[in-house]
Amino acid sequence: MTDAAVHVHRYGDTAGDPVVMLHGIAGHGARWRRTAERYLADRPVIAPDLRGHGRSPHEPPWTVEQHVADLLAMLDLEGVDQADLVGHSYGGMIAVHLARAAPRRVRRLVLLDPAIGLDPAKAAGEARANMAPVSFGDVAEARAARRARWPEASDETLDDEITEHLQHGADGRLRWRYEPAAIVAAYSEMARPHVPPPAGVPTHLVIATQADLVRPEFVVDCRTALGPDLAISEIEAGHMLYIDRLDETGALLSAWLGGGAGGR
Repeated sequence: MTDAAVHVHRYGDTAGDPVVMLHGIAGHGARWRRTAERYLADRPVIAPDLRGHGRSPHEPPWTVEQHVADLLAMLDLEGVDQADLVGHSYGGMIAVHLARAAPRRVRRLVLLDPAIGLDPAKAAGEARANMAPVSFGDVAEARAARRARWPEASDETLDDEITEHLQHGADGRLRWRYEPAAIVAAYSEMARPHVPPPAGVPTHLVIATQADLVRPEFVVDCRTALGPDLAISEIEAGHMLYIDRLDETGALLSAWLGGGAGGR
C-alpha cells in the first residue's frame, strides 16, 4: 500500500514552531537525534524515515512525488500546518520539491549539501554499485565498515547507527535497514534536472566543501529564483557534514532557524 504512514522519530519540546528534518540516501530519521537534542531542544523536531528506509514502508513507488506525498500526509497526521524544513543530500532534493509543491507548508528551508541534478553518468555508477547491498557477519564487521565511511564520526554516533540501523536478514547476516531497490531508484531521481526552491521561501544552502557535490548551476539558479531570500554557507567537511561537524552544523541550524524571517 502506498498510503501507509511513514515512521517518525520525535525530539525536543512539544511547544514552539516545528522543524522537519529529512535524512539522505540509505539513512534514517534517528541520525538527527544528536543535532536535535543539542541544538534544537526548544523546538518540536519531526524526523521521518523516508519510504524505503528505516522503519517506514518499503514498498514502491520510490519517486520524489511519492516522498512528497508521504511527507505532506505526515504533516497532516502530526497536525502541523507549517514547519521549518531541513534536508540533507537526497533529503535536500525532496525538501526542494516539497517546498515547490506546497510552499505554504514551508516556513524556511535549509539544504545541507543537497544531492540534486547529479551528473547522470555518476548517478548511474552509484546506482549499479548499490544493486548488491553489503552484509556483515557480526556487529564488529559492520561497525568497522561504517567507521571506514565515517572516519570523523564520534564513537557515540557509531553506537547510535549500530543500534538503530542494523538488522538481521533471513540468512542470519546483518544489513543496514533499507530497501536496496529504493536506493537504486533514488539515484535515478537525483539525476533529474535540478529545480530551485520557490521564490518567497527563505532558504539557506549549506555546502560541504570537501564533497564537491553541489553543482554551480544549481547555485546560480537558486540565486536567480530567491534573490535576497537565499543565504549560502560553507562548512569544511565531507558530505556527511552533520556527522563530521556536528557542533558547527548544529550551531548554524540553531542560529538561522532561531532568528526572524529567513533567520536574519
